[in-house]
Amino acid sequence: MKIQISDMRYAERMARLTARKIEQTKEKQAKLGARDEDDYGLVLPPASFKVDLPVRDATGQWSGPRSWAANFRWLMENHPCYIDPDDAIAGRWMFMLSRMRLGYQLSRSNFAFDYSHLEPEQKKYDITTGIGKDAHFAPDYKIGLEPGWGGLLEKVRTARRQFAADAYAVELMEAEEQAILGVMEWTRRLAAAAGDRAMTEDDAVRRDNLVEMARICYKIVESKPETFREVVQWLAIFNMASRTYNRDGAGGQLDELLRPYYECDKAAGVLTDEDAEFQVFCLLLNDPHYYQIGGPSADGKDQTSRMSYIILEAAAKLKSSCNLTIRVWDGMDRGLFRRGVEILLANRLGYPRFSGDKALVEGFMKNGYSAALARSRIAVGCNWMSLPGLEYTLNDVVKINIAKVLEVAFAESNSLEELEANYRKHFKAAVDVTAKGIDFHLAHQYLNEPELMLNLLSHGPIEKGKDISHGGAMYYNMAIDGAGLAVVADSFGAIEERVVKEKTLSFAEVKAAVAANFAGEEGERVRMLLDSAGRYGAGGTAADRWAVKLTDILNGEIANHTTPDGFKLIPGWFTWADTLRFGRAVGATPNGRKAGEPISHGANPLPGFRKDGALTAMATAIASVQPGYGNTAPWQLEVDIGLADDEDAVEKVMALIDGHFKMGGTLVNINVVDAETILAAHKDPSKYPDLVVRVTGFTAYFNSLSPDFRQLVVKRLVREAV
Repeated sequence: MKIQISDMRYAERMARLTARKIEQTKEKQAKLGARDEDDYGLVLPPASFKVDLPVRDATGQWSGPRSWAANFRWLMENHPCYIDPDDAIAGRWMFMLSRMRLGYQLSRSNFAFDYSHLEPEQKKYDITTGIGKDAHFAPDYKIGLEPGWGGLLEKVRTARRQFAADAYAVELMEAEEQAILGVMEWTRRLAAAAGDRAMTEDDAVRRDNLVEMARICYKIVESKPETFREVVQWLAIFNMASRTYNRDGAGGQLDELLRPYYECDKAAGVLTDEDAEFQVFCLLLNDPHYYQIGGPSADGKDQTSRMSYIILEAAAKLKSSCNLTIRVWDGMDRGLFRRGVEILLANRLGYPRFSGDKALVEGFMKNGYSAALARSRIAVGCNWMSLPGLEYTLNDVVKINIAKVLEVAFAESNSLEELEANYRKHFKAAVDVTAKGIDFHLAHQYLNEPELMLNLLSHGPIEKGKDISHGGAMYYNMAIDGAGLAVVADSFGAIEERVVKEKTLSFAEVKAAVAANFAGEEGERVRMLLDSAGRYGAGGTAADRWAVKLTDILNGEIANHTTPDGFKLIPGWFTWADTLRFGRAVGATPNGRKAGEPISHGANPLPGFRKDGALTAMATAIASVQPGYGNTAPWQLEVDIGLADDEDAVEKVMALIDGHFKMGGTLVNINVVDAETILAAHKDPSKYPDLVVRVTGFTAYFNSLSPDFRQLVVKRLVREAV
């Protein structure tokens, strides 16, 4: 299916909205500085606005449903009302309540429960515990769209009466009620603000738009949304409110979510494709939530529709950060795949990205789930999959820095055999304490930070009177990602090659050089020998074999295992934006890496893994280390397409992605960049304010990143024509 959408009616409005987005991003950069994370859709509040939350203790903290609800309702009822007469959507979000607790960035400062008994081993292995962390699971928007806010309010009030004998359930339902009332009041104030703005608008088109914006917001305060635009506005309201509450950014299967409303309005003659595209454009501009399009339905039928293409074309015109994933599978409409690659190559903004259905479905089924359920588990996060409204996961939150595990094991070892045995021993210990940390989180998070917004769009929390983190979910699949694969694989490979096979170095020499951080001439000699050994990704090297073995070790301790309290564990390889932070925690390593240098990114080989940087070699290597249980080990690719012919490049990229998925790959993130542009932007990012890159699972403006993180993106660049 191919569609052509003429956007002449909306082109100028899109251009003005995009220009304002860039200016707002500059303002955020000036005030907030470099941020190595999602761009998000927030705008800065007016300088005169002061946050005065009603509930804080002497330490600046709060916990429990009532406190969270009181603070959230205050924010909603006082939140500045952003109205743009060019926009189809009312509102922008401006605050993250979860980051307003004192010392948010510190590991334990905002968590009221003592897990000091776990901390020594957590620190020993540099574990990102997930304790006290929020969201990272997906809502089922249909739960909210079908009744609207008024219906959700009645559902919560009914549940409160039903659980009258359960003190916590009553408190939780009262908190849910306060959260809904806060969102309703914010929506009502947005409606009034749009109406007021219409009274002073001279341009007839913009005035009519503002009047319709006000009408829609007034309607959806209590009534369910019925038209396409009403649904888009409802989704934006929920997304902004949920972001404000605790940073939630998971979306859903956007094409299927919108398709019924699109078809109904089209049949009634009240919606054109141009209208639909513009309204989706505004939704994507409002906030870079993670959405999937295409892929199979639960019963194995292709979900691609005209709506899928309209969403894709809206994203193509966005020219901003966006997190849209196309699900690639055997029964798909290949035109959607092709169009996605065309947009990726033409816009060079890092989207869309592509997930591999076959390996994800087959992998998730190995956890004991049906094919229908596995198909319903969709790409809605940086690296992560989720069953919308059904699953609590802590995806992309819990990580074991295996480079640190290697460091601990290496210090105790005097041979390659001892190193492998000690690594296995310490990795098992790291998994054990990580699993205990997950149990601790699940035992206390409902009291620390209940999921008031996502509870509303999940199957179970309201019906059971339980927070989704504490018995409210249908399924608990707790993710544990390994980080630092290439560093560890290359270290084992270098020792095997230089010490065991060639005997050009002794284990004692390597150990001494690593302990001294490769200082002096002798240290540098040893470092160069280790650094020049065959790398993971080069093909047929010892490091390649070790990477596969490390994946087997990962699976052996995590896959088909549970936490002590019985929650299912699922393995993955992913580092997110923690490449720098993890590296700072690790001393020198036997692959020639010096102390404090970044670790490797996700499942990727280290930059320079082979002289030609062969894309097919990367595809093969990353496919070979897929854990294979339904969570991803993404391929992050920065590629300079040079002067390749556009049509040839499309075919070659499609073939590259297809080949990777046939080998078992799960997710592909591609930055298509001009090498000269990215290098110039790294030197002076202020000259490239609209340059967007896919940093890892998320996209961001290049000039918003810290210099060190920009350098990581530059180093990953593969200078090879596609």
